[in-house]
Amino acid sequence: MCGIVGRFNFHSHEPVSAELMKGMAKLLAHRGPDGEGVYIDGSVGLGHRRLSVIDLTQAGHQPMSSRAGSVCLTFNGEIYNFRELKSVLEERGHQFRSQSDTEVILEAYLEYGVKCVEHLRGMFAFAIWDARERRLFLARDRVGKKPLYYWLDKDGIAFASEPKSFLADPGFDPAPSLEAISHYLTYQYVPSPWSAFQGVQKLQPGHVLIVEQGNVRTERYWKLAYDQTFRGSDDDASDELYQKLLAATKCRLISDVPLGAFLSGGIDSSVIVGLMAELGSMPLKTFSIGFEQEKYNELPFAREVAEKFGTEHQEFVVNPEPVKIFPLLTWHYNEPFADSSAIPSLYLAEMTRQHVTVALNGDGGDENLAGYDRYVATVLSHRYDQLPNFLRKGIEKTAGYLPDAKESKTLSSRIKRLASGLSYSPYQRYMLWMAHFDHELKTELCTKEFLEKSGGNNSSEILVDAFEQSNARDLMTKTLDVDVQTYLPNDLLVKVDVATMAYGLEARSPFLDHQVMEFCASLPAAMKLRGTVKKFILKRAAKKLLPSNILNRPKMGFGVPIDHWLRNELREMAYDILLSPRAIKRGYFNASVVKRLLDEHVKKERAWQYQIWNLLILELWFRMFIDGEWKLRYQVT
Repeated sequence: MCGIVGRFNFHSHEPVSAELMKGMAKLLAHRGPDGEGVYIDGSVGLGHRRLSVIDLTQAGHQPMSSRAGSVCLTFNGEIYNFRELKSVLEERGHQFRSQSDTEVILEAYLEYGVKCVEHLRGMFAFAIWDARERRLFLARDRVGKKPLYYWLDKDGIAFASEPKSFLADPGFDPAPSLEAISHYLTYQYVPSPWSAFQGVQKLQPGHVLIVEQGNVRTERYWKLAYDQTFRGSDDDASDELYQKLLAATKCRLISDVPLGAFLSGGIDSSVIVGLMAELGSMPLKTFSIGFEQEKYNELPFAREVAEKFGTEHQEFVVNPEPVKIFPLLTWHYNEPFADSSAIPSLYLAEMTRQHVTVALNGDGGDENLAGYDRYVATVLSHRYDQLPNFLRKGIEKTAGYLPDAKESKTLSSRIKRLASGLSYSPYQRYMLWMAHFDHELKTELCTKEFLEKSGGNNSSEILVDAFEQSNARDLMTKTLDVDVQTYLPNDLLVKVDVATMAYGLEARSPFLDHQVMEFCASLPAAMKLRGTVKKFILKRAAKKLLPSNILNRPKMGFGVPIDHWLRNELREMAYDILLSPRAIKRGYFNASVVKRLLDEHVKKERAWQYQIWNLLILELWFRMFIDGEWKLRYQVT
């Protein structure tokens, strides 16, 4: 697991300096604390920071060149089938100098060309310079576990695992993309392919980018197909799911460094820990995080699972330390990112890294197998749509009298949120449920100048287009597909990748194995959501591993008490930052609306914690990257 950078001046043909590559890579030192390397070929430069996990010798050093020296690779990730693929390539006459998965990618490219990505099982972002063809080839894994940003300028293209690397380039002048910021306000993250920096884009999951003969093009090589071709029984499906998860977990135990697992006490991470125990991964080390507020604390459940499997268990309780955590949060996430569970994710990664270098997790179980309440709401609201018009009108009128939610995570707040979308079309309804700032509130918040420069306040097309492009046969499965295309790679995977790599920790996700995902996508909707039972087939498969109270307890999620924090520990900070002359002078948001949100939340007249957190994170990002505070905090040479 590593950090990669590079540049190809295909327009100007100016030589790339080794100093530039070292400077860009230095800003990714947290991703790769174990080594660095640079490759220069005239107008092309590649850089690398290494976190040693497999083949700890210098034979795995990067950037890695082919035996003939005409092809060079810089790679971030893990290829779990590298040994099997290596055997195939050896049968075809390829010779290897190391035991690393890096060299397997290099030889696979020499054998299959740009189609090599189709043979890789794992998480990856890499760049290959092919001097024979004068071709730069960038690739990102199917689901989007590993990030890859690129910046096109007058000279050519630069790329990096994180956009902060571009700060080392004298030609990069960080400016905000207001279109991306507008989307961020809606979604709490900047959706791909946009980035918060003007001129910088993300290579999307399942895509490659090819630069040759002065042209830049992107191509998609993989998309999950929700064809529902599985025809077996519940028992058949649960048995096969179990075996596929077991195989996906087994191949993720390959490591030459200490390995453990995140354990929340929820079904997904508990299943992975159970599978690790069955595979004999000993000593099995598990790591959990909790909160003083009981409704957010899952430590007792995690402890129960740890005791069942006899793990060496470590716990950590989070208390907010804004002076320390906010600069760290802003710097490492590179873009405004308002998923507040990024904070405990950073703490958990820091604690875990003190004991192991690799940690497995349960990410992806909800999106594969319908684990969120919103999937139940989607089915119920679709049934609501079938009611006679006069009944719907009456229900919607009654729903309008419901009081505004004053607290989060209460039954009344959930009912209010569900009812708020009843009069909309199914796609727009889901958009409303997912939005931080909906169309109406965004119009009220944003100044006329911001709306004009950002292209308007309607970001719903991103989600609606994903629905319309889905090949799924029913609304609930379409919703899973949309989340796999948007929420999963742009929010959850970003959160975990950044938090873990901030401390040089590698996270592995068996549920996100593409073979597991393809099998889950083939299952009928009723095997995922049976009535109101979420993840039905996983619970059936996991009966042999977990006690019923773990399998059937309500989902808590990895939430944090920001509603409480913003009324107490962080109240003064939120007012000071969001209503400061510095923030108001930007001219993007109406100060009176910002103050109203703060006042109503503090007085418990309305629950606005997500919107306030969104704005707070955004202003801190402006200060760090646009106003230049990074120059004071982080040395760039």
